[in-house]
Amino acid sequence: MKILITGAAGFVGSRLAEAIAHSIENIELIGIDNLSRRGSETNLAFLSKLGCKLIHGDIRVNDDVVELPKVDWILDCAAIPSVMAGIGGGSAQLVGHNLIGTLNLLEKCRRDRCGFLMLSTSRVYAINSLLEIKLVDNGDRFTPDLSQPLPNGFSKLGVNESFSTTAPISLYGATKLASEVMALEYAATFEFPLWINRCGVIAGAGQFGKPDQGIFSFWIYQWLCQKPLKYIGFGGEGKQVRDFVCPQDLARLIQMQLNQPDRQAPKIVNVGGGNDCAMSLKELSAYCRANLGDDCAVASVPETRTFDIPYYVTDNSLVKRSWGWQPEVKMTDTLAAIANWAKANQPLIESGF
Repeated sequence: MKILITGAAGFVGSRLAEAIAHSIENIELIGIDNLSRRGSETNLAFLSKLGCKLIHGDIRVNDDVVELPKVDWILDCAAIPSVMAGIGGGSAQLVGHNLIGTLNLLEKCRRDRCGFLMLSTSRVYAINSLLEIKLVDNGDRFTPDLSQPLPNGFSKLGVNESFSTTAPISLYGATKLASEVMALEYAATFEFPLWINRCGVIAGAGQFGKPDQGIFSFWIYQWLCQKPLKYIGFGGEGKQVRDFVCPQDLARLIQMQLNQPDRQAPKIVNVGGGNDCAMSLKELSAYCRANLGDDCAVASVPETRTFDIPYYVTDNSLVKRSWGWQPEVKMTDTLAAIANWAKANQPLIESGF
């Protein structure tokens, strides 16, 4: 099997390449990355050791995509992942990376009849509906008030695939939702395999520690280096909650999807850590205090930013029913892996890559 991984030099692309290389026999990996994200160059040697041939190219440029070799699958990990992207301008760059790039890849799938596996995002879900979830302050975190009416698509397990995707969802979310729709249309029209995984935060060792990659590694790195931290919004107490999934768990699902292109299963599934891998910023600070030593000053900024939400946890029920998949790596093990990597590479992370 020959697989093209876009955004291969990024954290998610490189770690999925590692997992796939070690678990699928007779695999040939090809990566493409424009190396525009600072820190991605640090993964080049890592990819080389895996036997992944990296092509320096840009999926926004159709000629770059046309020149790529034929493959059996495209695993699309390339994106500008920040929900804040485009707010201060530069939306054309966001659309170019997250939508135009996807369209160029879908054209390649049409030409080559190869499968397309897209990493989408939980940010396709409606912000106003997420804000309607009634929450209870439990001291260290917000939890849903299950005694009150809940939005369609939400339960004690979290957000499922039937939750509203009505705007506003952020410019970032809009590019990913549009990409989902185009991928579904292309796959139906031109009859090639397609799977779309709506991922929440993906966290693990080796992450760059940038805020737009997810809060968990960023918080641990900042704490270790005694750099400024802030509880932003919702009263400025750090009680907002998110869940996360590690690349190793995500890779197990992707391996099944790559090997079973004709499986009768939903094309779109939520993939996240669920309740067992969810925590608040305040709880994350407590973890850092217990495992990284010195306390770290955390400022309070009560005002809430546009597009921020106080609670998001993934309901994995559909992917569990369809694929028998659920997260296996414990939350504490992933946090420990992030912390241990940070300690071993502290000069690198202090440099900001």
